[in-house]
Amino acid sequence: MVTTRSSGAPGARGRFGVRRGAKAPDGRPAGHPGGHPAGHRTRPEAGPAPCSTLPRQRPTRTVAAPAGAGRGQRLAVLGMRLGGLRSVHLFGCLVAAGWAAAFPLVSDLAVQRLWGTVAAPAYLLAGLAVLTLPRRWAGRVAAVIALFGAVLLPLGMLAAQGHHQSEVMVVERSAHLLLHTGTPYLPHPVKVSDFNPYLPTMVVFGLPRAALGSVGLVCRVLGDARIWFALSFLAFLTISWRLLRPSREYSALLPLGVLTGSPLIALMLSVGGVDLPLIGLCCLAMALAARGRAIATGLALALACTLKWTAWPALPVAVLLLWRLYGRRPAGRATLTAVLGGVAVILPFALTGLRNFLNQVIRFPLGLTSAHTPADSPLPGKVLADLGPAGHTVSMVLLVLGAAAVAGWLVLRPPTSAVAAADLLAGGLTLGFMLAPAGRFGYFALPAVLVIWPRLAARSWTGRLSGSPRTVESEGVAAVH
Repeated sequence: MVTTRSSGAPGARGRFGVRRGAKAPDGRPAGHPGGHPAGHRTRPEAGPAPCSTLPRQRPTRTVAAPAGAGRGQRLAVLGMRLGGLRSVHLFGCLVAAGWAAAFPLVSDLAVQRLWGTVAAPAYLLAGLAVLTLPRRWAGRVAAVIALFGAVLLPLGMLAAQGHHQSEVMVVERSAHLLLHTGTPYLPHPVKVSDFNPYLPTMVVFGLPRAALGSVGLVCRVLGDARIWFALSFLAFLTISWRLLRPSREYSALLPLGVLTGSPLIALMLSVGGVDLPLIGLCCLAMALAARGRAIATGLALALACTLKWTAWPALPVAVLLLWRLYGRRPAGRATLTAVLGGVAVILPFALTGLRNFLNQVIRFPLGLTSAHTPADSPLPGKVLADLGPAGHTVSMVLLVLGAAAVAGWLVLRPPTSAVAAADLLAGGLTLGFMLAPAGRFGYFALPAVLVIWPRLAARSWTGRLSGSPRTVESEGVAAVH
């Protein structure tokens, strides 16, 4: 190779072959080919100054997926873009207002008609706030209006008057029975309101009524089981948010307010709310399992599975999530904790009157008793059951086949994140609610929240595992470094 530089001379560096800050032989800074000293930045020639009368334009902040982003990241970016559109917020308020306005026209329950009458104008007012207020405050103000008009106001009116759906009365009566007879179940139920389809832990939410009574406005409101349903729901969802959020800067306050103020939760919370603790516990169990907290997962599952038998499918889902992420031992500890806790709660009440227990907790919800459950929404399983004994049998067979299909999918494709586990549980519950011989449209709030809340908390839309699982130990190491 032929070179033109002398031996021992330093090699050329930099963009123009001269090192920044290099010295010429005479001690002066070495110049660039253009005559400027090395490292000197030239300023552009003075031109006409921009017109000072024109307003300064704010830089537009756009959310874009990074190059090579996966499907989950693209969906997350799309969700963030849609969530920031004023038109999307307005559309949601209008849909909520229309949904609420339908209840005074079609519902045969006075408490639901009152809720719709109060909530529909509140949703319209929230839409007006979205349309007119500055973007920075519009969403927050609309959420506050929806919370007050669709939750606090109708709940306060109904609680002060002592009006509620029948399930609230059943829960409060079960606490009274437990304190006076030792069992939350009536010995010989005849009419629909005599049956208690809930498992023993549900009695906890009726204890405030048994302790405070119904004399006086304060005792009437604070003893209402709906208040404690709502508080437990909010607490469980907040804890699950803190477990799943990728950073501490993401607060659960606004998402929780929007979810609670939506018709999905607001109606249930105002008139009944018996499923709210179950919803919160299912979300919490998936979040705890995703973080590897086996004992806490087992305790959450034990609580959920002793509220309603609807929560039982959450046990294998959470256990397989633990197994997939953290191994057999954490999964075994969670299973043992959940099973022992559930047996310790249920077995004493079952042994005191097994036939009556099974009659109220199992046969009544499935429509196998002389008193038919009020859960009679026209779902496919209910339509089949109404055709007669043969239709009821077909409905039960389809329910078992659906459960077997979901179980097979769970074994073949175990979840790898809280979002995936919640999706799988939501799919199984939706199929079960559709095929069961008795059901309500309100039951679908559970799978809906299971799909929505973990995604909002984890800011993940596909449920795929995107790295090593985060454990308590890894969080501690990260905090040190």
